[in-house]
Amino acid sequence: MREITYAEAVREAMSEAMREDEDIFMLGEDIGVYGGAFGVSRGMVEEFGEERVRSTPISESVIAGAAVGSAMTGMRPIFEIQFSDFVTIALDQIVNQAAKIRYMYGGKAKIPLVMRTPGGSGTGAAAQHSQSLENWTAHVPGLKVIQPATAYDAKGLLHAAIEDNNPVMFYEHKLCYRTSSDVPEGKYTIPIGVADIKRDGSDISVVATGIMVHKALEAADILAEDGIQIEVVDPRTLVPLDKQTIIDSVVKTGKAVVVTEAVKRSGFSAELASVIAEEECFDFLDAPIIRLAGKEIPMPYHPELEKKAVPQVEDIVDACRGLMA
Repeated sequence: MREITYAEAVREAMSEAMREDEDIFMLGEDIGVYGGAFGVSRGMVEEFGEERVRSTPISESVIAGAAVGSAMTGMRPIFEIQFSDFVTIALDQIVNQAAKIRYMYGGKAKIPLVMRTPGGSGTGAAAQHSQSLENWTAHVPGLKVIQPATAYDAKGLLHAAIEDNNPVMFYEHKLCYRTSSDVPEGKYTIPIGVADIKRDGSDISVVATGIMVHKALEAADILAEDGIQIEVVDPRTLVPLDKQTIIDSVVKTGKAVVVTEAVKRSGFSAELASVIAEEECFDFLDAPIIRLAGKEIPMPYHPELEKKAVPQVEDIVDACRGLMA
């Protein structure tokens, strides 16, 4: 086993899949010679050529529309939206076309496409390039939504997404790109819809998504010094959601903290909290569910204000200490 970065793991998954299947191709802004805004596809155009690694005009609606059309005709496109904020420009193609066509055609048409997009704050990219909008696509029937936190998960889940015959939204947090973990060489898949316990614990279940998984693990180390053992649950996929793993964890610990970066109002943290509240684990709760999520403001540019706008390690630590008290 070797250690590689999240960005390298995503690139490796795409390259392995493209070597295996000539129907797979990529399209997006600056993904060719430039290698993408975050360098994820660097070197791929040299291996696969400009026909299969297509740098497109700056038009997210055209990129998504071309992906939907090519998927309907038998190709398996991977299209990149340079920042997840710009999914807004392609919502008609994603929400009204990709998500609906297989159902409307009675299964006679398939839409095997993957949308890859980096999201989230932490890079000082300000209000229009730092949002966490994964809940928007998670709301739409017909779309699968994946949000891996580690390099290992990113590679295995991306392979699974590429093989899926349904449209898959694949959200990559920008701060995760430089994180590293042990990743096997060669192809492997992780089933879509299976959560992962990133750290075992007995006192509090912390259900975290995306970059918040890393913050929860940091908080766990701090809390362990106080004798508080938190269990970190990473859903990995938002749709379909592995409810049972979350339920089992909360039944064991009796306390729950939900942590997401997206704005708290109508965010995915509410969906996670409702799973706990509506299922049989509610009777095992010893305290109210705590939700930590983004503030209801556009993302600030100033780095200190940016940190204040989303949950940080100390917020998770304080919430867990409060529950134990």
